[in-house]
Amino acid sequence: MEHLKKINPTPLFFILIMNFSCSLPERDCQNFRSGKFYSETMVEGIKYKSTFWRNNTNIQIEEFEGKLDSSNVRWVNNCEMVLSPINPRSIKEKKNILIKILSTTDTSYTYEYSYLGENIKLKAKAIKIE
Repeated sequence: MEHLKKINPTPLFFILIMNFSCSLPERDCQNFRSGKFYSETMVEGIKYKSTFWRNNTNIQIEEFEGKLDSSNVRWVNNCEMVLSPINPRSIKEKKNILIKILSTTDTSYTYEYSYLGENIKLKAKAIKIE
């Protein structure tokens, strides 16, 4: 039996600890494909609030600063969507927005968003209210 080497438990212990301490955030995005939501985001120190509705027909209607806007919703995968404005009023409003859900709870999700193809990403939280 002397010819058998002892197993060093340190690497195995390290692997087990890393496995349990590095859990990914929950992402159950299916629950947020439709419904009524309230969202807040901070941009350059200013808090912006909006309410939006998504339905199963791939349309999102948003109320922001007293104005209603509507967008087509195209789901890229279970947790990412692209919003395409239906009636843009300016060149800037014509840009598509990529939304990626980062984590979810029972009633809310945290997401990052950016204009499609741009590197500046902002984070926000949406709360399902209906």
